Amino acid sequence: MPELIFTRRFSMGHRLIHGASETCALPHGHNEFVSVKLTPTRPAPLDGMGNMPVSFQKAKSTWHKFVDEKLDHALQLAQDDPLLIWFQHNEPERAKRIVVTPGDPTTELMVCLMMAKLSAFLRAEGDALRCIEVSLQETPTNTVSFTGNPKDFLPSPRAPEQCWWHRADMSIAD
Repeated sequence: MPELIFTRRFSMGHRLIHGASETCALPHGHNEFVSVKLTPTRPAPLDGMGNMPVSFQKAKSTWHKFVDEKLDHALQLAQDDPLLIWFQHNEPERAKRIVVTPGDPTTELMVCLMMAKLSAFLRAEGDALRCIEVSLQETPTNTVSFTGNPKDFLPSPRAPEQCWWHRADMSIAD
């Protein structure tokens, strides 16, 4: 069965305040690559005409818009990071560009959040494709890949279905 795989590059900043490493507690950034693998939800033979389940353009347009407009050059902070509160009070317009995460915005967490967000987009677009893998390359030597159901791995907030990563919109915070 054909699988669609595409990659997007973006720049981001973050900090990890919950003890991962003292170096990562200072705001810093990475140039990351996110790769996704999609497969048809209803496999069928190629039809001898168009020969694709969904065009690449249709399959990737919403996801690339999200990466380009919301993740690229955004700051990723934990929901309890004092820096988030500072931005919300002192620079509320810039605070809208902050990706707010449940706990530290590690690569492991972000790859799960990205899988959940992309899956929400795909469901809203008719469910012709499903995401079977997301890989996030943080540095040339560090990559995290995720397969499975992100709900099984993400922290459980009170109303998980209402979290930004489960909504098919361009939100990056609640």
